[in-house]
Amino acid sequence: MNFNNKNGLPTKYILLILTIVCLVLIGLSYLFEDIVKPLHYITGVTITPMQRGVNYIGLWVTDKVDLMTEIKRLEEENEALREQLDEYQRDNRIALSDEDELKALRSLYEIDSRYPSYDKVAANVISKDAGNWFDTFILDRGSSQGIQVGCNVISGNGLVGIVTEVGPNYAKVRSIIDDESTVSAMFLTDDALCSVLGDEKYMDEGYIRVEHITKDANINEGDELITSAISDKFLPGLTIGYVSNLTIDSNNLTMSGDVKPAVDFDNIQTVLVILDLKQNVGDQ
Repeated sequence: MNFNNKNGLPTKYILLILTIVCLVLIGLSYLFEDIVKPLHYITGVTITPMQRGVNYIGLWVTDKVDLMTEIKRLEEENEALREQLDEYQRDNRIALSDEDELKALRSLYEIDSRYPSYDKVAANVISKDAGNWFDTFILDRGSSQGIQVGCNVISGNGLVGIVTEVGPNYAKVRSIIDDESTVSAMFLTDDALCSVLGDEKYMDEGYIRVEHITKDANINEGDELITSAISDKFLPGLTIGYVSNLTIDSNNLTMSGDVKPAVDFDNIQTVLVILDLKQNVGDQ
């Protein structure tokens, strides 16, 4: 194939001419350096700022890319830390739950050891009536476990209440703070009898009431109240609470006062149900 330009000069002559022109220009640049200097100046004035601008843009783009990379790295690190924190929080909740369960079991063990002669079964609270206090609530044990209506319920440091309704796998409890509750009681340090009355509104101040205390009873602030032997529903000797704010009644024959319950009725999770009924135990 022939690459010669048939309508003009042959290609080899064109290349020769261009080579000669380049050589001439190179020679002139050496011979006429002063003339070429303005061209270098013009080139520096025009090209250098462009290079500077290109360099600035390049650095700006590089910085932004580095920033985005760092942001992505920090986001990934933050997500990893968040997952780690969630895991720690889950572990902490489990630990706290285990600690609460351990405290509840220890509390049940302690109160169980206070009344060793009674047969008991442990139960969990699964629901309660509306309100701040555990005045009436449901247990997850029932007649299948030997629970009957009239069984006494204890927890914490003393008496919680009495079973009022039973199914095969549940039992309803009315606590001693309920408005309908009345407990025949006596003082641990004195044989003086009295009545402990439930009062939910009064319980907002942390107390229930004790009434019909003989005026001449040898009792003091802070003395312990227990269930009396003459009660037809409650087993004798169960701690009810501690008396305070004793005052002489208007009849000038009896005294009344406040009782700080031995049980925290703001939070009951587990209890012991005493399977022995009062009518079967008698006055033991």
